Amino acid sequence: MARRKKGQDVDGWIVLDKGLHLTSTDAVSRVRRLFDAKKAGHAGTLDPLATGILPIALGEATKTVAWLIEANKSYRFTVEWGVSTNTQDREGKIVSTSDLRPTRQAIEAALATFIGEIEQVPPIYSAIKVDGERSYDLARDGEVPELKARPVHLIEARLVDVPDADHATIECQCGKGFYVRALARDLAMALGAEGHVSALRRTGVGPFHESAAITLEKLQEVCDNASASDSLLPVETALDDIPALAVTAEEAHRLRQGRGIVLLPHQVEELRSKRKLRVVSGEDMSRAALATLQGQAVAIGDARAGRFKPIRVFQLSARD
Repeated sequence: MARRKKGQDVDGWIVLDKGLHLTSTDAVSRVRRLFDAKKAGHAGTLDPLATGILPIALGEATKTVAWLIEANKSYRFTVEWGVSTNTQDREGKIVSTSDLRPTRQAIEAALATFIGEIEQVPPIYSAIKVDGERSYDLARDGEVPELKARPVHLIEARLVDVPDADHATIECQCGKGFYVRALARDLAMALGAEGHVSALRRTGVGPFHESAAITLEKLQEVCDNASASDSLLPVETALDDIPALAVTAEEAHRLRQGRGIVLLPHQVEELRSKRKLRVVSGEDMSRAALATLQGQAVAIGDARAGRFKPIRVFQLSARD
């Protein structure tokens, strides 16, 4: 019996421009098949009703997913006034209506009150777990799960268009765990109106933006033309927010074996000057740095007491 083909060693990031109605899991599966890659994963679920940036990691890039999940995200969305739904999007059941249509000035004034660190109650149709079960599963079974408010960060938000009295288009940048649908719900409430998200697009995730995005259709085309690698971004692209530490070939060899290296005094000072609070998967990564050899990722490690100890090691083929 022939052994099952495991796939190819493909390493890097695809900045997918996800289409409407496609789930994040299906998107990963399709990209993985196009590249015949051994490993694949995504950095943050994007709802089927949303379009836009879904970063997909292939091969060694999957080791950096946890870092990208912590990254800030940008969205452009449209609120439709007059109707609120139980899901806060256009596919939900109508729960209330209103004839009130907020003015541009009223929307801008209310929106400004949400910027900064705020307490936000997630939508009941969300993946938040309640007693071990997903909130959306409980809601679909007719239950009304009680979700607690949690701190989130809305970095910026601005009203960009009011095409008509029934709609308002907003752009925002937010931190981890922020729900755009909850913002639309709370904004409508603050305005004494009813409203829901009728269109949602993610325009950025950390260092990944629309300018580098590619649709599945275009990706299929380049794969058919044997130029798929041109669409791949390097593994280290997702780690642009942590300090880089240039190492020698000998040091890179040690790190790939899981052994630490000694830092020179000027390296210690440089890394210390770039240190900032970072939490990844619940762990303090304030002292983390990325060791690179000729610009290519070698290892993510912890820099302290004059030494660099690898935490995550990358096994990448040398670039041409």
